[in-house]
Amino acid sequence: MEDTETIVPEAPVELHPRHRSLLPFLGVACGVSVSNIYYNQPLLLEMSRSLHVEHGSMGSVAVATQVGYSLGILAFVPLGDVVERRGLMVRLFAGIACSALLCAFAPTLAVLIAASVAIGLMAAVTHVIVPIAPELASDEERGRAVGTVMTGLLLGVLLARTVSGWIASFLGWRTVFFFAAAASLTFVLLMVRRLPKLPPHTPLPYRDALRSLWTLCRTQPLLRESAMLGGLAFGAFSAFWTTLVFLLGSHHYRLGAGVAGSFGVLGATGALIAPVAGRVADRHGSRAVVTLGLSLLAVGFCILWLFGYHIAGLVVGVVVLDLGMQASQIANQTRIFGLEPGARGRINTIYMTVYFLGGSLGSLFSTIAWAHWEWSGVCALGLIMLALAALLHATGVRTQPPVPLPA
Repeated sequence: MEDTETIVPEAPVELHPRHRSLLPFLGVACGVSVSNIYYNQPLLLEMSRSLHVEHGSMGSVAVATQVGYSLGILAFVPLGDVVERRGLMVRLFAGIACSALLCAFAPTLAVLIAASVAIGLMAAVTHVIVPIAPELASDEERGRAVGTVMTGLLLGVLLARTVSGWIASFLGWRTVFFFAAAASLTFVLLMVRRLPKLPPHTPLPYRDALRSLWTLCRTQPLLRESAMLGGLAFGAFSAFWTTLVFLLGSHHYRLGAGVAGSFGVLGATGALIAPVAGRVADRHGSRAVVTLGLSLLAVGFCILWLFGYHIAGLVVGVVVLDLGMQASQIANQTRIFGLEPGARGRINTIYMTVYFLGGSLGSLFSTIAWAHWEWSGVCALGLIMLALAALLHATGVRTQPPVPLPA
């Protein structure tokens, strides 16, 4: 009798600290996915000229991408607690590729805005990936694991501007989105090859997962505080990066998209603090790291306000600003991921939805501030948002009470 080969389906694998070698790969995946949110920021001037649109109107493209990202986090990230995660991530990376191609071929501002919203929606895969990191470490090393993956994410945020700026300088802004599509398609293949199937911890209906978001918000004061702090800090951060290209294109500098994007390299030095911030949060608590992060952000904006019209002041301000942003972000995520392992996807949904809504508001108000008061208005906006964050932090939760979370 002729032997027949039996094909055994790939079995799901339960993640464990012994799989920590996946952390760098997940960090790179986060960087590739999140970079799609920021490719358009150094391109706003060139896109406005190409499509014959006023600079202020073109700022809506950056806002649209962040709004789409917030909606994507709300819609897709809870699925990480509901469905098999590798398949979800593969589908979302494929969606990024399709949306980037639509941006590349966009003939009008309206199409570009719609495609930018779609990119934001699909790029929410970033925050399906991030909650996997704590599963690859013990509780005592959770901050370090989060810091490793967040290093990749933060490098993606910052270097995306450099990559897009220089590609646009030589090959035009549309080529940037062809590049983005190719990078995302590459990770469709890599995800299938490198990752095992990742079932949810406690499968539950999607409707119940969405319903539990409100319960989490209502019962978890530390989660509410962290989300608001993150949103205000990122709003200030986005105000700077959205309008930097306008400052560099003004009569004070007269520099193009390539130079604007290169400031991402300077900002990337701030990503080096991510693993350090994670270790400090593990040893001394996250609250102290949040205080440090907010302080650095405020100092950065003061430097930018006083010396932003001088290149040395701008360089120093960018580095300090990014150090502060990364420290506060790592600390916030380390403490929220300690609340309940089975609900990390939904916890991250709440946090990142508020976080990027804050970023969207920062981008929106910064274009208004620039139109009326230029650089002084942008810096004042950043400091106002940070003052609100500092007030919330000073009056917020000192210790998290043991409140049971929904399954």
